[in-house]
Amino acid sequence: MITSRDNPKLKTVRKLETRRQRDKLGLFVAEGEDLVSAALAGGWELEFALVDAARATELPVRAEEVASQLLAEVSTLGHAPRVIGVFRAARPERKLPPLGLELWRIGDPGNVGTLARACDAFGAYLALSPGCADPFGPKALRASTGSIFRVPQADFAPQGAVALVAHGAPPLSELDPSLSRFVLGSEREGLPDEVIAACAASATIPLAGPAESLNVAMAGTIALYDWRRSHGAR
Repeated sequence: MITSRDNPKLKTVRKLETRRQRDKLGLFVAEGEDLVSAALAGGWELEFALVDAARATELPVRAEEVASQLLAEVSTLGHAPRVIGVFRAARPERKLPPLGLELWRIGDPGNVGTLARACDAFGAYLALSPGCADPFGPKALRASTGSIFRVPQADFAPQGAVALVAHGAPPLSELDPSLSRFVLGSEREGLPDEVIAACAASATIPLAGPAESLNVAMAGTIALYDWRRSHGAR
């Protein structure tokens, strides 16, 4: 059982709190049974797992017991999890579906995680540009509720997609039905002209009330739902 704060595995978990170290080491942390199980089921490679010695739980993999206080100290959660898994960040190979969301500089990890969850719900892939929040940071992972481990991921490529903008474009319902990829930008800055120009079309979601715009996660979810509805999918 691990009883020292200087244990190398605990040190690794502490390092992985920052994106810089996650990128450098090619690892990320999943906290709690649900996220660890979702990552394992999604085919992500486990580096090692740690389990609370006082609240040991059954896992499909071997986990090393850790003193409760030490596991709590390295956790980012308000209530310490029973298990922490450290996984390799290399994404499993998956076939990309035609439906997808391409995110341009979405910096809020909660929005990135929520959009991953929407992609999971509607059978879409997710692509992130440089400057997006890390989908494997703790806030994004929690917001995705494990969906990020199931959703196919791609490199950002807006060519041939639809730019979703707040104003000045035809409504989403008038889109060419063959267009099934949607590009979304941050709520404050939106999409730059060069990204919009790379897209095949632009569209907006008409609003009936006085709100200036929708939250980006809401807009992306509506776009996916509308495409599924218009194609007769349940």
